[in-house]
Amino acid sequence: MPKGIDHPAAWPAEELLKRCETKRLRRGGPGGQHRNKVETAVVIRDTVSGKSAEANEKRSQEANRQVALFRLRVVLATELSTDIELSTLPSELWRSRLRSGKLLVNPNHDDFPSLLAEAISGLHASGWDAAATAEQLQCSTSQLVKFLKNEPAAFTLLNRHRTEAGLKPLK
Repeated sequence: MPKGIDHPAAWPAEELLKRCETKRLRRGGPGGQHRNKVETAVVIRDTVSGKSAEANEKRSQEANRQVALFRLRVVLATELSTDIELSTLPSELWRSRLRSGKLLVNPNHDDFPSLLAEAISGLHASGWDAAATAEQLQCSTSQLVKFLKNEPAAFTLLNRHRTEAGLKPLK
């Protein structure tokens, strides 16, 4: 059971991979003979949503699989919203990452996609009101916006929905 919200981006890797297809491909480019002769590139596609992610920059197929899975989780966090009640936030995971109102997580950490999905789901539930979502998540609006800026697609999503709702875009 995930520590955060029930969103595919927050699921354990094994659970998410059950609903995914994984393809191994050969890609050209730098890396020498090993890269050009071995299928080290990995594409993971979520068969339910149709979303996919690829990694081919590492020499190892397993390393590329891990990078592709992380990227898929970020894509799912930004492109699939789940209906939640704003009052159910913050999750145990979110609270464990808060220190004096500051959210502490590296954008490359495994918890990042889960936290991103929670923030976006909260924004969706609040009608894209960043201040109301931040208050519910027990952090400042600037902390929430700073966190979303770690993933440009998430920040763009926030401003697009704010504009559609007649709210001022954030900077």
